[in-house]
Amino acid sequence: MHIDAPFELVLFGGLGDLALRKLMPALFLLHRDGRLPDGKIYAVTRREMSRDDFVSRIESSLKAHVPSECLELQPLDTFINKVFCLTMDVTDEAGYQALNSVLSQDDINRLYYMATGSDLYMPICKGLHSAGLIKSESKIVLEKPIGHDLETAQAINDTVAQFFTEKQIYRIDHYLGKETVQNLMVLRFANSLFESQWNQHYIDHIQITISEQLGVEQRAEFYEHVGAMRDMFQNHLLQLLCITAMEPPAKLDPDAVRDEKVKVLRALKPITGDLINANVVRGQYDSGVGEGQPVPRYRDEPGVHAKSLTETFIAAKVEIDNWRWAGVPFYLRTGKRLAERTCEIVVQFKEIPHSIFPLQHKNTMANKLIFRLQPDEGVRLMLCEKRVGPGMNVRPMNLSLNPSNQRQTRVPEAYERLLYDALSGNATLFLRDDELVEAWRWVDPIIKFWTEQEQRPEPYTAGSWGPAAATLLLAKDGRLWDENS
Repeated sequence: MHIDAPFELVLFGGLGDLALRKLMPALFLLHRDGRLPDGKIYAVTRREMSRDDFVSRIESSLKAHVPSECLELQPLDTFINKVFCLTMDVTDEAGYQALNSVLSQDDINRLYYMATGSDLYMPICKGLHSAGLIKSESKIVLEKPIGHDLETAQAINDTVAQFFTEKQIYRIDHYLGKETVQNLMVLRFANSLFESQWNQHYIDHIQITISEQLGVEQRAEFYEHVGAMRDMFQNHLLQLLCITAMEPPAKLDPDAVRDEKVKVLRALKPITGDLINANVVRGQYDSGVGEGQPVPRYRDEPGVHAKSLTETFIAAKVEIDNWRWAGVPFYLRTGKRLAERTCEIVVQFKEIPHSIFPLQHKNTMANKLIFRLQPDEGVRLMLCEKRVGPGMNVRPMNLSLNPSNQRQTRVPEAYERLLYDALSGNATLFLRDDELVEAWRWVDPIIKFWTEQEQRPEPYTAGSWGPAAATLLLAKDGRLWDENS
């Protein structure tokens, strides 16, 4: 699909952190690469400012978040000419009439992007509808987390569905826009070598880690009411799980792909009652060292309650009740103030049944397929080879699956891919309504259990890999987290 007609993009929360750090740089890079046609981008904000001040904010964000070699003067100038600032209160219907006066009256390719909290999705949709701003070519992008629990997620789904059809709704999870996630699908479904072994006969377990070195930074007020389960686990981690575990779709079609992801979510073994304490670890960072500097504990961060029970770390052992994955545990974890910033999917294959090489340690030399999503993207396969010299000594070796000529090419940011897909009408990498509901349905009992128990998260030292209980979660199964790949 291509964007070949003029477009309009209305960005609610147009000068917020997400817009300035991710969305504007992604839109600029699409423009620079000649992938954006004629169009206009409207940044909606509550604060009034002059054109000069607005342009200065946009230019500063681009200089901070776009590689310097990509910031040529000519494309920067032409991009700035596409971007406009609109001041309005999104809860006031009068503002939508003003919006109507600047947008095209034709039914053109128009994208409304919700870079706001999900509590504003309903009033914004109602305002757009009342002003007659939703037409057949209009689309809406909803940022995560959508809702606070199953009930609020369903309410948002139902309200947005009153004004937009499901084909017009794009629920974004930017991890699905990463090149390596898409490469995972290609490696599985374009190579019989991998797909034939992608099951309980050959795979021992799978680990998915999303770790951050940073704390809550300026997001404490938001994070205090959300926590790691809602912010990262319910969406990013479960989506990566779905992509890793899903059955081959009949074709590369948005609904065919999402049908298979929903099946994974529905096959997740529920974790309820006493199983929660046995299979889910909840942590909160204490003081320690982050990037070589002393950092405070979470409870001492500005905007955090002194007796906060909000988790900044989650680890869970998850099982999928179907034929392909019966007996294969998936270990998922995410947290702030951890030892490294990384995102990896580690597929650990089973040990060989019998080694004929005396110095081959089966448990440390089993094959692994490692998908690395950040900070750098790539795929590696860990194999065994003969050590050079006399004898038949075996050693592990890494086979990079990233051709050198591809590594020299700039890897597009996830938001570049997803913004382009949304503008061109390709929903393959976006969530469908039933995906959202099923993910919340699985997570909800865990969140409610913690709330009812008033359970304090286990403290862990900032700069470590999380609570001791997270290590024990795997150790009691005779396994370890893969932290050296």
